[in-house]
Amino acid sequence: MEQPKAPGAATLETISHLVTTADGIIGSMRDVADDRVAETGPRRYRLTEAAQLVGRSVDAIRRAEAAGDLPKPTLRSSGQRAGYSLAEVNRMRDHFGTRPQRAPDDPPVILAVQNFKGGVGKSTISAHAAQYFAEKGYRVLIVDTDSQASTTTLFGFNPDVDIETETTLLPYLIADRSDGIGYAVRPTRWDGLDLIPANLGLYSAEYILSQQVKGDVSRLSRLKTGLLEAAASYDIVVIDPPPALGMISLSVLQAASAILIPTPPSSIDFASTAAYLAMLEEVVEALNTQTQSPVEYSFVTLLATKVVEQKGAHEVMRDVMGRAFSGSILPTALLDSAEFDTASVEMRTVFEASGGQSRTARRCRNNLLAVMGDLERKVRETWPSHRTKLRAEGIA
Repeated sequence: MEQPKAPGAATLETISHLVTTADGIIGSMRDVADDRVAETGPRRYRLTEAAQLVGRSVDAIRRAEAAGDLPKPTLRSSGQRAGYSLAEVNRMRDHFGTRPQRAPDDPPVILAVQNFKGGVGKSTISAHAAQYFAEKGYRVLIVDTDSQASTTTLFGFNPDVDIETETTLLPYLIADRSDGIGYAVRPTRWDGLDLIPANLGLYSAEYILSQQVKGDVSRLSRLKTGLLEAAASYDIVVIDPPPALGMISLSVLQAASAILIPTPPSSIDFASTAAYLAMLEEVVEALNTQTQSPVEYSFVTLLATKVVEQKGAHEVMRDVMGRAFSGSILPTALLDSAEFDTASVEMRTVFEASGGQSRTARRCRNNLLAVMGDLERKVRETWPSHRTKLRAEGIA
């Protein structure tokens, strides 16, 4: 006998309605984001900003333009410079030889931003790190391996509308494709920054890989093989993994050459990070034993995230972390800011969001730049060709 439904019980139709409603909201957010991009276009840099990014004086840029070594600047109707796109800034870097790229013999850095606890800022850090390095002139690939696709969303895509599952890593991970991962790489609106997107369909890789790995542990090495091949065209590959230990996360741990662990300064989050580190030790030991591809990281470092200044508990925990991990935690903490939430509503990052001239926005951006500067130093220390430069800069 069929039991009567409880009053207000959720049926399949109810859930379907919620899905449709959520998709509609995301679509509206995407429309707003597209309108803002159409209105403002990609970010443009003033001459003084461009000079700072390029590492040459304003006069040097003016002389190169006057001599025809660089294209004439785009002018507004008023006759003033309209500013430079990142592509134009990179053209200047190429002319003056100031690109900060790795040397051909330096290994590309494959950086996983990983913690098995959600809500630590993993996707936010991944997207901002990729954009920071691109703005600095590095060649960057960001890889979204999380089926929640937060990083893909931050780059302006509606994952389950704009992204076909066949264009994610799924076909490659489950061996439906054997021609590398180049098919999944797409450009972003940032010059020099490419994306491999994700969507909900990528989650099926967990089930399929779990069956395949039972008979062949080497399946976990596929991501490493694909990323190493793709990384030859980049300086830095940033991976946003799932916030749980599964087949994809295991593949990421094997593929990565460096790990950044975001950790909010609370006792619960720190306990989660401690558990992650213990699990990392076990997983790396197991991978080294069971596969033909040993795991070795150029660095594993923590980053204190979502820190609220002048909050006593956060200051105490941050101090404990700083003393305990010393050289294995970035010196600058990522401060909590409403700017991240404001930007995400626009399907953008803080580096792209409108309203960037307010005091709060400037404070958030300056803090981000300091954090990413710390991370950049860790990356450059892995490149033999940069170590002398770091010493000359008084950094190493």
